[in-house]
Amino acid sequence: MKYNHILFDLDGTLTNPREGITKAVQYALDKHGINVSDLSELECFIGPPLQATFAEKYHFNENKAWEAVLSYREYFKETGMYENEEYEGIRKLLETLLMQGRQLYVATSKPTVFAVTILEHFGLSSYFTMVCGSELDGTRSAKSDIIQHVLDTCRIDKSDAVMIGDRKHDLIGAQNCGVDSIAAGYGFGSEEELAACEPTYYFKTVEEMQGAFTGLTV
Repeated sequence: MKYNHILFDLDGTLTNPREGITKAVQYALDKHGINVSDLSELECFIGPPLQATFAEKYHFNENKAWEAVLSYREYFKETGMYENEEYEGIRKLLETLLMQGRQLYVATSKPTVFAVTILEHFGLSSYFTMVCGSELDGTRSAKSDIIQHVLDTCRIDKSDAVMIGDRKHDLIGAQNCGVDSIAAGYGFGSEEELAACEPTYYFKTVEEMQGAFTGLTV
């Protein structure tokens, strides 16, 4: 693990946001006349850009999908972002990486303002050199654009960086930017989804990832 610059996805990689995100999506769909009682049906919204997922899963046109995003935010900014939990072992991993002299970053499709609030809520913000997400107006929501923005802003050599994420969008975004990738198998992407993207590394647990960075087997 030669990388000096480690980029992390947020949802499904640093924290488990299942309850908050699915309830916020449920709230948004209800406002558009769609009732979904089983929250597990909405886990596909965790990770990818929301507007694209509303369009893909419910066939919303561009305007309706954006209205759904705004409805989602009504719930999320007041309640949903706090219905979240830090993955066990993540804080230890972050501390280890910093002790090794590496620089850490967050690259998420979530709006930057929400990502910063969540990291501060969990006391994780101090670990990261930069937190980069999308804009509230929906721009810079593609993971490739977000990763590239971190690389450009912090003047990072792509050969010295790796992207860690739990969905195909993270791995494809890394590939598009010429960056190695680590699939976080404990998140919300299936093993099949992640394997199809041919990540540089695949770790099923946070503990396995910790072992890889420390040179210890688990």
